[in-house]
Amino acid sequence: MEDDAVRERDARAYEAVHEAADFTELKRRYKNFVVPWTITFMVWYLAYVACNNWARDFMSTRVVGHINIALIFGLLQFVSTFVIAFLYGRFANRKLDPLASGLNAKYKRERRR
Repeated sequence: MEDDAVRERDARAYEAVHEAADFTELKRRYKNFVVPWTITFMVWYLAYVACNNWARDFMSTRVVGHINIALIFGLLQFVSTFVIAFLYGRFANRKLDPLASGLNAKYKRERRR
C-alpha cells in the first residue's frame, strides 16, 4: 500500500515538472544544441569515410614526411569530438544546468507534498 502512495506522489511530482514552462525550455535548448552539432559531425564523419573510399589519391597526398591527408583527417575526427564535447559542457553549464537545477528543486518540493 505504501509503495503505491509513493509511486502516486512521485508521478504527480513528475507531472508537475513535465508541465512546467522551464521543462519545455530545457528540452528546446537541448535540441537546439544537439541536433545541429550531431548533423555537423555526421556530415564531417561521412565525408571522411567517403574520401577514404573514393578519393584515395587525395587522401594519400603526403603533407610532411610520411604524414598524409588521411592521417590528418583521422586525427581531426578525434579533435572535433573533443571540441564538440567541450562546447556542449560549456553550453550545458551556462544554459541547461540552471534550468535543470530549478526543475530538480521543483520536483523535490512536489514530492514532499
